[in-house]
Amino acid sequence: MIDEVVLSCFWAPKSYTKEDCIEISCHGSMLIQRKIISLLIQHGARLARPGEFTQRAFLNGRFNLLQAEAVADIIASESDAQLKLALHQLKGGVSGKLKMMRTQLLDLTSLLELELDFAEEDVEFADRDQLVQTTRDILKEVRQLGDTFQYGNAIKSGIGVAIVGPPNVGKSTLLNNLLEDDKAIVSDIAGTTRDVIEDSMIIDGILFRFIDTAGIRETDDHIEALGIKRSKQMIEKSQIVIVLYDHLSEKKFIEEIITEVESFHKSFLLVRNKSDQSSTEIFTDELPISALKHKNIEVLKEKLIALTGTTVTPLAVTVSNVRHYEELRQAAESLERVIENIQNEITLELVAQELRTSIYHIGSITGEVTPDDILGNIFSKFCIGK
Repeated sequence: MIDEVVLSCFWAPKSYTKEDCIEISCHGSMLIQRKIISLLIQHGARLARPGEFTQRAFLNGRFNLLQAEAVADIIASESDAQLKLALHQLKGGVSGKLKMMRTQLLDLTSLLELELDFAEEDVEFADRDQLVQTTRDILKEVRQLGDTFQYGNAIKSGIGVAIVGPPNVGKSTLLNNLLEDDKAIVSDIAGTTRDVIEDSMIIDGILFRFIDTAGIRETDDHIEALGIKRSKQMIEKSQIVIVLYDHLSEKKFIEEIITEVESFHKSFLLVRNKSDQSSTEIFTDELPISALKHKNIEVLKEKLIALTGTTVTPLAVTVSNVRHYEELRQAAESLERVIENIQNEITLELVAQELRTSIYHIGSITGEVTPDDILGNIFSKFCIGK
């Protein structure tokens, strides 16, 4: 006697994997769980590999590969926005769009293949102008879908917000205030923060990754100089930059920082800290705050939300997976070559080959033509038991 349990039977095809499955619900003791697992293994069972149940569900047609990856995103979600984005993908919004594009490309390829079969008859089944226009329409949709990646990946990974500015203007104090925690060391000594300090929090259902950087200034200190170099790297990696300064900061130097931020085409907020000490404006569109006294911190959060251009409900069709984005990029390149080849009157064999290549890349996203090594890599990242 190990435990009294409940057995739940799921008969194919109404289980998660579309196979016969039995779930054992036991009491929560880890000792009991280990004993039950050991007993099952003694009688011929084995431990599941990472992601094996979801992989079986995919192979048995429960859902496509994109939806299977959405299951992993649901498990890993940390914010409302991440969860809603993963649920949108699980419901098949992106899959439907891809299926439609793939069908259109298959139709085009069929016409070209038909012409190749009757090449000796000199018969033209596909009007060249119409072929170019249809390919352009599909290319536009592929690009539009790819353009959602920046938004989707930001939601999935968290939106990076770098806090940059001169030394001793309160960057660490602001970080601690936003996180409601003493994450960074606060000191009146300029140059205290010499490396990047990062932590995250959820604001209105969206995960933000706040990054406190070393104060940007000229310095002979080698360690501090490395921190400043990394500060500039964080500007490039972040989606949003808070340019923080106070009433003692030189406007010209702040403008140089703004120029650097703009060179990376980043959204940014001009925030003047220590507004309780002075009401002197440096820029007309700045937000005055006091990180120490919590003044206008909620307003700052609202502006951050507005800058993301997001809500808790993601776009209906959004790409958030790097693999999907890369396949779309390669599909777009193939479609561009299709148009170029037709316009340059290149042989139909090459046009058809580029069309097949674009079909392959789009099909790879949903798993219609995905090699086993890619499948193994995808499901190896799942947790054991899912």
